[in-house]
Amino acid sequence: MVTTRFAPSPTGRLHVGNIRTALHNWMLARKNGGRFLLRIDDTDAERSREDYVDAIRADLAWLGLEPDGEERQSQRLALYEAAFENLRDAGRVYPAYETAQELELKRKIQLGRGLPPIYDRAALALTDEDRAAKDAEGIAPHWRFRLDHDEPIRWEDGVRGPQKFDPAQLSDPVIRRADGSWLYMLPSAVDDIDMGVTHVLRGEDHVSNTAVQIQMFTALHAAQETAAEPHPDFAHEALLVGREGKLSKRLGSLGCDAFRERDIEPEALVALLARLGTSMPVEPIAEREKLVESFDLSTFGRAPAKFDDAELERVNTAIVHQLPFEHVAGRLPDGMGEDGWLAVRPNLETVAQAGEYWAIVTGPIAPAELEAEDRAYVGEAAQALEWGEDPWQALTTRLKDSTGRKGKALFLPLRLALTGRASGPDMGAILPLIGEDAARERLAAAAG
Repeated sequence: MVTTRFAPSPTGRLHVGNIRTALHNWMLARKNGGRFLLRIDDTDAERSREDYVDAIRADLAWLGLEPDGEERQSQRLALYEAAFENLRDAGRVYPAYETAQELELKRKIQLGRGLPPIYDRAALALTDEDRAAKDAEGIAPHWRFRLDHDEPIRWEDGVRGPQKFDPAQLSDPVIRRADGSWLYMLPSAVDDIDMGVTHVLRGEDHVSNTAVQIQMFTALHAAQETAAEPHPDFAHEALLVGREGKLSKRLGSLGCDAFRERDIEPEALVALLARLGTSMPVEPIAEREKLVESFDLSTFGRAPAKFDDAELERVNTAIVHQLPFEHVAGRLPDGMGEDGWLAVRPNLETVAQAGEYWAIVTGPIAPAELEAEDRAYVGEAAQALEWGEDPWQALTTRLKDSTGRKGKALFLPLRLALTGRASGPDMGAILPLIGEDAARERLAAAAG
């Protein structure tokens, strides 16, 4: 079974890049009848916060991306400890004692010589006596995963195609800090094996991490003597950039709370992000099933995916125009029923604007400022108004016959008198909601 995962760290709110990653993993699982898992990567006890965990769950629920299961890394520490011990016994992890300052100096020297800033594996040359001396000085080691330099690291990437890395050009990654806490690499690989993750879809900034983790998967399987597949299928999608073509701090902080404040519909955000960075057009598709059916990694491109607020607003407006009354009823003003929603919906950019247009029905409205000729005309309309199945059509037909007016001269003074606006919802839909008595009063008032 295809199993994907979304693995945020609860050190902040989800931003638009995280949302896109979660969405694509959810779509990949749904397209294949699989499972979408949420993994809370909360091993950083100092920075992780429970309110962020709650916010992540709430944001996914708002987006309609309900996971099929949830795990928390803080509750899985025994698994990481066991994996670490197995790898240490197999000689695949080793202690290193350099300070951050010493490592930075090494990097500067290498760069100054025109060399890549790769860890020189000096810690592997330490003898048992050297390590005992460090321990005696109270210097606790951090731990690195020893990469196998014998063969290139290869995989077929779902977006980028064939990938090849020379492990000798990669640093042995630090997997555990001197205080015993875990970095991302090893726990993630352990969890992917234990949770049965079959596909990892993430940003292209993780490509080099994937090369390292592929060796970790192989080493973990060997240490556990399992015959499982060596690693999941990997795909790395292009990162989001702003309209100006650069990554911005703004995109890094733009999250569900900001979209909700702007009255963006979750369906609009999903419709945009589902296709962003692919060869398929962004369309205002509210039905998730249609988006899932069209999801295909082969359509993902290598060029940066541009996130444009104007495009989101365009999609949002088109989505609002599709929303049924049942979907929005709880957010509409008191007294607005389905007829009211259908009357104002074509004029809305956001659902929140419905109240502004509903005020046309409930009143009071601003008095219309009409020329004398138009005041006489709306006065005649007050007398000619008769209520029936389609009062607007009946009124305008009668006035056209009696006055000879047509087009703007026929319709605009009536709209101004009845709504106080020069534009707005279709009068055929809005006039029955205003009601006969109120309509007659407004026409008479505008006539002076």
